[in-house]
Amino acid sequence: MKTLRDIRVRERARVEKLHGHGALRRRIMDMGVTKGVEIYVQKVAPLGDPIEVTVRGYELSIRKADAALIEVTQER
Repeated sequence: MKTLRDIRVRERARVEKLHGHGALRRRIMDMGVTKGVEIYVQKVAPLGDPIEVTVRGYELSIRKADAALIEVTQER
């Protein structure tokens, strides 16, 4: 299982499944991260957390712990 946390800078991925429950899962979905959406990893902070991504045309910062809950398939 590959997660958003594993995707490198300047690579694209497609969301396959969201793990987690309750408010955490709802918060991720409210940010526009849903099944089937394409995510582009813009950059990673100097210490590795957070990750800046582009989702649905806007930029979003996601903590590594949250990114580990987003299962993806990498696109070439």
